[in-house]
Amino acid sequence: MKERVFETTLGNIHYWTGDGSGKGTPQLIFLPGLTADHRLFQKQIEFFESKYPLMVWDAPGHAASYPFALSFDLKDKAGWLKGILDREGFYEPVIIGQSMGGYLGQMFAQLFPERIKGFISIDSAPLKKEYMTGIEISLLKKMEPVYRAYPWKLLLKQGTNGVATSEYGRSLMREMMVTYDGDQKRYAALAGHGYRMLAEAVEEDLPYDIKCPALLICGKKDHAGSCIRYNKAWTKKSGIPIRWIEGAGHNSNTDRPEVINKIIEEFVEKEKML
Repeated sequence: MKERVFETTLGNIHYWTGDGSGKGTPQLIFLPGLTADHRLFQKQIEFFESKYPLMVWDAPGHAASYPFALSFDLKDKAGWLKGILDREGFYEPVIIGQSMGGYLGQMFAQLFPERIKGFISIDSAPLKKEYMTGIEISLLKKMEPVYRAYPWKLLLKQGTNGVATSEYGRSLMREMMVTYDGDQKRYAALAGHGYRMLAEAVEEDLPYDIKCPALLICGKKDHAGSCIRYNKAWTKKSGIPIRWIEGAGHNSNTDRPEVINKIIEEFVEKEKML
């Protein structure tokens, strides 16, 4: 995987690409969740990098994509993603988004429906306003002071144990969180901005219809917010199929990487994207 830089007026976005094998095959685009970075998908990168063209990034403000002014919204983020895909010649992307990455995938599908070949949500939730209560939306806008006030050691412990069930998943999340060790203000600002951005996107009340082949994935032990409840409603109302991952938490792709890799590969083959 080669590291590249995409310049914006607010800062530089660092991303990594791999050529994979063959031309014309779909490109797999991996989008990490809030406060995680490209390392979240290292098991997927290892498995797929010799098979398909790949792209993964550190989202704006995260890890290597810092400093970055936190004055953008989810539409801006989707626009930068499109700019990167255009630059790399990725015109048949299958977007695979974990948590916040899944929300970004839905915004991308809303803005550029002709540019998305497939969509896989991993432990994310729908952007449609009908799924969220007013109280839930309001709380999303008030998270920054909570993260500022929380003792860092306790936040680090709960942030790792709360999103993964496996030793590998927890160790990896801790490694990514340690990026912000000593600068809790930065971590709180990043998380707070992400949640506000999400709330604002929901409040826009756009259709957020997924018109390409899609799949939902959710860990059976995902206790991050109301993710399980959202996914049950999402699959029921939309008809998008769902795969429940036994024993996995919110970062199910780190808890059961072999299972997730197989599901992604089957999805690509089933939808005749090869």
